[in-house]
Amino acid sequence: MPETATSPKDSSDAATAVAVEMKGVDKHFGAFHVLKSIDLTVRAGEKIVICGPSGSGKSTLIRLVNGLESHDAGRIVVDSTELDGDVRNLAKVRAETGMVFQSFNLFPHLTVLDNLCLAPQWVKKKPRAEAEKAALDLLARVRIREQAMKYPSQLSGGQQQRVAIARALAMSPRIMLFDEPTSALDPEMVKEVLDTMIELARGGMTMLVVTHEMGFAKAVADRVIFMDEGRIVEEAPPSAFFSAPRHDRTRAFLAQILNH
Repeated sequence: MPETATSPKDSSDAATAVAVEMKGVDKHFGAFHVLKSIDLTVRAGEKIVICGPSGSGKSTLIRLVNGLESHDAGRIVVDSTELDGDVRNLAKVRAETGMVFQSFNLFPHLTVLDNLCLAPQWVKKKPRAEAEKAALDLLARVRIREQAMKYPSQLSGGQQQRVAIARALAMSPRIMLFDEPTSALDPEMVKEVLDTMIELARGGMTMLVVTHEMGFAKAVADRVIFMDEGRIVEEAPPSAFFSAPRHDRTRAFLAQILNH
């Protein structure tokens, strides 16, 4: 287990701290049973890549982690707080998790700097000067500090996604969730976003990443999870997952995606 830069709240041993735990989790959208008896434990500092065909439930799974969707059965505990329908627990979990989507979801009428300062000022009550300093530091971290006074429409897609990552980090989350963060980008912009995510991973952040970027999975993931039809079919370290997948469905998926 790699060292983690984020210390767990109630343990000095980060290697054994549980960041996310799902037990017997089910989710329905009407008659569609999208997640079926999901069991998943993510330890602090782990980088988990989740892959699978469209409709397999992978995006729904990570949306459950920060309460963007509610589960129908089972238990979800995030950083020692259970998502049990209590709005106070929901708020606590959302304060601990950052999320980056396929679309950038930036406020078009605000500058990059203002996009980053908004939540820390309003939610965490940070003074403007403190929020600005932290925002500029984060923009430097994702290598676009010089874009601080521009508006989203003046940036490339890759730059906008890096702003979205910096904005999520501005709330000092302990867990970062990524829902296919490069799928809306032109191919030449994918690398700059993945490089930013790799740097973040090396800093010790707990990460759950839904992606088909298998090069990223090989470089960063502690475990790769393959989902199909609402179930976790296979999970393994990248070396085993790519070289010796155990299930026929996993082998077929990898053959398709790696030869694409």
